Amino acid sequence: MSRITREDALEYHRMGGKPGKISVVPTKPLLTQRDLGLAYTPGVAFPVLDIAEDPNLAYDFTAKGNLVAVVSNGTAILGLGDRGALAAKPVMEGKGVLFKKFADVDVFDIEVNSHDPDEIIKVVAAIAPTFGGINLEDIKAPECFYIEETLKEMLDIPVFHDDQHGTAIISNAGLLNALELVGKRIEDIRMVINGAGAAAISCTNLAIKLGVRRENVLMVDSRGVIHTGRTDLNKYKAMFAQDTDARTLADAIRGADVFLGLSVADVLTPEMVKTMAERPIIFAMANPDPEIRYDVAKEARPDCIMATGRSDFPNQVNNVLGFPFIFRGALDVRARAINDEMKLAATRALAALTKEDVPDSVLRAYGLESLKFGEDYIIPKPFDSRVLLWESPAVAQAAMETGVARITIDIEEYRERLKMRLGKGEQVRSFIVNKAKTTAPNKRLVFAEGETPKIIRAAAHVAEEKIADPILVGNPEIIREHIERLGLNFSPEIVYPPTFERLDAYVDAYHAARWRKGLTLVAARKWVLEPNVFGPLMVKMGDADAFVSGLTYEYPDVIRPALEIHHTREGVKRAAGVYIMIVNDRVYLFTDATVNIDPSAEDLAEIACLAANFAKQLELEPRVAMLSFSNFGSTPHPLSDKVRKAVELVKAKCPDLVIDGEMQADTAVVPELVEERFPFSAVKDANVLVFPSLESANIAYKLLARLGNAQTIGPILLGVGAPVHVLQAGDDVRDIVNIAAVAVMDAATR
Repeated sequence: MSRITREDALEYHRMGGKPGKISVVPTKPLLTQRDLGLAYTPGVAFPVLDIAEDPNLAYDFTAKGNLVAVVSNGTAILGLGDRGALAAKPVMEGKGVLFKKFADVDVFDIEVNSHDPDEIIKVVAAIAPTFGGINLEDIKAPECFYIEETLKEMLDIPVFHDDQHGTAIISNAGLLNALELVGKRIEDIRMVINGAGAAAISCTNLAIKLGVRRENVLMVDSRGVIHTGRTDLNKYKAMFAQDTDARTLADAIRGADVFLGLSVADVLTPEMVKTMAERPIIFAMANPDPEIRYDVAKEARPDCIMATGRSDFPNQVNNVLGFPFIFRGALDVRARAINDEMKLAATRALAALTKEDVPDSVLRAYGLESLKFGEDYIIPKPFDSRVLLWESPAVAQAAMETGVARITIDIEEYRERLKMRLGKGEQVRSFIVNKAKTTAPNKRLVFAEGETPKIIRAAAHVAEEKIADPILVGNPEIIREHIERLGLNFSPEIVYPPTFERLDAYVDAYHAARWRKGLTLVAARKWVLEPNVFGPLMVKMGDADAFVSGLTYEYPDVIRPALEIHHTREGVKRAAGVYIMIVNDRVYLFTDATVNIDPSAEDLAEIACLAANFAKQLELEPRVAMLSFSNFGSTPHPLSDKVRKAVELVKAKCPDLVIDGEMQADTAVVPELVEERFPFSAVKDANVLVFPSLESANIAYKLLARLGNAQTIGPILLGVGAPVHVLQAGDDVRDIVNIAAVAVMDAATR
């Protein structure tokens, strides 16, 4: 990350003509007089009366169930100390942005201008009916403990001081994984905590709940080791007083297995680190500068596992991995509290997620080539969208099991609902994957490029999600070597063409299919060893149900042998390619962007029918626009005439299909244009766009993806005589899994 200057930060907060980082956006339509009557008077009276009768209905009729108050008095703002309530507002707004971005939780930030903890308690208790949860933030210790404890006793909604518990949950997830890597049992370790504020005490308490023995913990504050001989301890520090001769951090850390720093910069010296136990674990979490720099600690003890609060070193302890997802899970079961079991569930979920294969989207976000569980990756990355799908369900499950949830939910169904919060693109992907799993279980999917690491990772996902049983084509030794290097728990079926037991039958079948095209038996034996011939033959010979290739090949290298072996589907003369395009939560199909360079009117008609049928598989009601540079005869030309003729052919062949054209692209997708200028058109908001040539379709989808930030799924091959689908060079693992699911879904329709 490049250096952030004062000017950069101030400009960011002023930009856009609307100061600050948050706004309120209506969630219901307010376009007509009737809408106004429903939103306010007289319609609003009905939910008012119902909520007065049953307060729980506020979760059904208001924003309460998705609304959190972020409350601060500004006495401990980040590392800046007591700067006052108003100065805390940029931080609290930032917290609101993170809640919304990462977990779709809405926030009102509340800055309370008081140093009196009882007054803060009174204010929060008075406004609590508005909210589904309270997030306390940047309130100094020890007042923060008293405020949280008192509010938890008073209120029947979650109260969570993130400075304490967020750091504790994420750091302890990292601790569990670090201990696994160094081969130490949590109940045996000696731990030193430098710092005795809110975060330090919460981190220690959670570590003890995970199994650390209290007698094995030494806590150090600004005056030295907290021991039983001290008389200056508040009740929160006194819980950690030990009968020990150690008086300084240097004394305490000698022989320690773990150092947790929640204090000030550069307090831990290289000399101290050298006295720690074998394979020490160092979490130096002071911000912005840690208790010891990463490079300094590594130089002193190359065998250490190191974490900090910084994003420019490995293993960042970032609270954004906690609070959005913890509240998401708590809100979705209407929890009365966030208890220890829910915190422990969040910790264990984060620790477990770290051991999963890391998506390419995360690698790109951090500029990495690869990342897997190990000493430089013991905590998930903040921009890993899977955290929502792991942590929130774990929290919700723990809430239900411990009796603080008001409602009971099905956790698997809940995970699917959480995917919907990740946007329309994730909804479409989830639909395709689930349809593949439910309509075509146990299909055998062969991957031609089985020796390619991305393909292996994707195949592991396909197997784990039970989309299909993957078959990898390639050298078994190479494939197994990659699986071990990638750290995957995956045992796929591997087929190596040169030693395949049915090779002679495959050669004969390929020769019989192509002998009148000049293919000799000798040549057939040579070509069958090619993965893009062998894979489609596996489908033809009944040894697989679907085939995927193309990550390392040109598109024609995959589609040509597939068509030679399987031809087109019965009744179809031309195969075609379609892309699913997701733009501003709208789903469109673009066709044909991959196969037919200069289609005739008859070809366009067939392409339109193929795309419309695929839309129905996605449970979209197809509204087909045949695109051109002309609107309904406005520019007579052979090219626009071709499109008009295609429309007539489709209407004759499929009279029930909603289709029109020729029309320009903006006419197709802007209903107001059609209503105003072409009210006779049957299509007023197209979702299937048939382009007049491969050239125009290819340009359009690539520009929209690159400049319009559209999400794409595809290309999806339509009209081939078997479930054969083609990847693109540069596809990431998620793209490959999507096409794999499409191939399985295709196999189910055969």
